[in-house]
Amino acid sequence: MIKNKNLDVFSINNKISIILGGNGLIGKEICDFFIKSGSIVHNLDVKKSSKFKHNKNYHFHYFDLKDYHNLEIKLEEILKKIKNVDIFVNCSFPVTDDWKLNNFDQIKLKSFRDNLNFQLVNSSWILKEIANLMKKNKTNGSIVNLGSIYGFLGQDLSVYNNTKMRENISYAIIKGGVINLTRQMASYYGKYNIRVNTVSPGGILGHVKGSSVKQDKNFIQNYSRKVPLKRLCKSAEVSTVIQFLASDASSYMTGTNLILDGGWSII
Repeated sequence: MIKNKNLDVFSINNKISIILGGNGLIGKEICDFFIKSGSIVHNLDVKKSSKFKHNKNYHFHYFDLKDYHNLEIKLEEILKKIKNVDIFVNCSFPVTDDWKLNNFDQIKLKSFRDNLNFQLVNSSWILKEIANLMKKNKTNGSIVNLGSIYGFLGQDLSVYNNTKMRENISYAIIKGGVINLTRQMASYYGKYNIRVNTVSPGGILGHVKGSSVKQDKNFIQNYSRKVPLKRLCKSAEVSTVIQFLASDASSYMTGTNLILDGGWSII
């Protein structure tokens, strides 16, 4: 078989990757795909998975994004062990226990503050620290944030008809902030050959955010009806796009919000 050298630009073989939230619905797919692609993966999460424990290219680090009192100390300890990073993927999304009440009628100020601190404030600080490490080490790094179509569009409430699901004010603010943080970081860190991009998926097939309950069948039908491809996104489909942004195949892309929504936002 003749090897196509043009495909080498998609390679992340031997690249050191940090996945923030690598045990989540999307995070575990990213870890799996990256490991199979030869990357040395460091998963920062609160839950330890046994799936990759025997793989020499996989390393788990306990890290709680909610623990803002010890956030800097714990991150510094981990980065001292890793020493360098080529790829950073931010796909963690910790929430409060009352996440489902973060709608306009029921949200409490404490819950609003906590959710914005857990996700937007804390993860933004980590992104800055990772980018500065890449800058210090003169690494041609790639940072990928996980956004959402609801970071640049208002929520279509009709998809919640005949379900118990509601709009979420915190989610829209957090994802909107992440997308614009990407632009701001790309503007600053570009001169250091550090690229920063966002992937914004549409609805992901799986469980309801903040619980282990599977998505309502009516929601799946309502949502799929409005998508040109007539289905929700699969988490594995997100991981392949993230690898593209992490690799040299996207070497002239930075500050981009790459939309992965099956055509949702075009109509």
